Amino acid sequence: MNLPAYDALVIGSGAGGAAAAYRLASAGLKVALLEKGDHLPADGRTLDIQRVVHAGEFLSRERWSDGRGRQLTPEEHFNVGGKTKWYGAALLRFDEHEFLADPEHRCAGWPIRLRDLEPYYAEAEQLLGVRTFAMEPDLARILGRLKLFGTGWRWQPIPLALAGNIGTNTREASHFDGFASVANLKGEAEASLLSRLKTLSQFSLFVNSEVRELIGRPGDPTTIQGVRLTDGREFRASRVLLAAGALHSPRVLSRYVADNRLESLLPAAAHIGAQLKLHLLTAMVSFAPRTMSDLIRKTVVITHAAFPHSSVQPLGFDAELIATLVPRLVPGFMRRELGRRAYGFFLQTEDGSHPRNRVIEAQGDANPVLDYDESRLPEAALEHRRFTRAFMKTLLRAGLVSFTRRVGLNGTAHACGSLMCGTNSRDSVVDARGRVHGMTGLHVVDGSVLPRSSRVNPSLTIYAWGLRVGDLLAQELRGDAPTSLTRSLESVHG
Repeated sequence: MNLPAYDALVIGSGAGGAAAAYRLASAGLKVALLEKGDHLPADGRTLDIQRVVHAGEFLSRERWSDGRGRQLTPEEHFNVGGKTKWYGAALLRFDEHEFLADPEHRCAGWPIRLRDLEPYYAEAEQLLGVRTFAMEPDLARILGRLKLFGTGWRWQPIPLALAGNIGTNTREASHFDGFASVANLKGEAEASLLSRLKTLSQFSLFVNSEVRELIGRPGDPTTIQGVRLTDGREFRASRVLLAAGALHSPRVLSRYVADNRLESLLPAAAHIGAQLKLHLLTAMVSFAPRTMSDLIRKTVVITHAAFPHSSVQPLGFDAELIATLVPRLVPGFMRRELGRRAYGFFLQTEDGSHPRNRVIEAQGDANPVLDYDESRLPEAALEHRRFTRAFMKTLLRAGLVSFTRRVGLNGTAHACGSLMCGTNSRDSVVDARGRVHGMTGLHVVDGSVLPRSSRVNPSLTIYAWGLRVGDLLAQELRGDAPTSLTRSLESVHG
């Protein structure tokens, strides 16, 4: 008989996995965190433009196919801390209405509300060192002219998980957006959460440990009691938490369901991998007559009431990085000069849910499939086009000439929704407490659960979900009396 060696196994060390592991281990439970990749080097390579941007040295090389059979390589990161090591540190809360269904935009509602996540939002912000920064002079001038020549544009400080003194380290300050910090000046899953667990005997981190399959209880495959790695090692636990990300967690679960022929037994099986969301994303580079000298740049989020599912953030890119966005047909010296006179912006629009936008696990020697087509969500596609044109036209009236570049299907930084949470198994995979419908011992704590991606980056919400599921699970495993928050949730959601 294989007795559980751990109270919980967490698969993946990104935002949700690290948050859940932190909460469980801090509660005194024995936790093993299994990470497919390794620690990133701390020798400066993760700040090197040639290595990070041009060579893609730290990106996954895994080959996928799209819905038409064409090959692609999603921009995924397999390392301790996951994508949080690389993201641009923008940590915004979802608005209250973004937890509700929006049928006109094809958005499903959450099984919880903003109030249910608020204490975990606050905790995540504290753990990650979230703060705002003053708007810098160049951006202030641009927005001043934006207000003068356009109507309806609004902006507010953007919460950033950056050290307050990052401005004293020019290299780090100009390379936080899309690069991994070496001096620990950016709040992320490893430095802000996992590092707090190093001295706890009940916590173990295993790197280079890729999970191949779930292990069910003999005679009862709907109960999960462990995992098997690609190298043959096995780990046993009372609970298993999927946190491998929206492209990978559904593959682990779909393999298990297929191998154990659970399709007809679990209604939720039909939704595994479905309802994938990526955000509609556009990078915009805007040129002005004068040289730009702002350092951090990414200090505000810009919205417009006419486009309720869209937002703009300045890119935290310096001249050298912006030059990489200028078309290659422009000579190098001219790209560099244009970069010195440019400001970058990142436009994003919430996409709704469509059952055919999905992740499909590989069959035999075939590639896994990322079948996503924004034309299936015409409402979101139309808003994104109009939003992009409106922002570009207003900038032009303000004296800035812009060009845009759409982020393609390989841009999966904001992927979510492929194991959507909901009230029942007829339209979702996971319940309000993170449990997979119809299964025992299996939870999901990454962005795959998100029914909506909102108009802002989903990272903070994934951290908060991981903390919340970890908190509820810790109470269950320790046999604690329910807190007032737990009782409130159970009275509302069952």
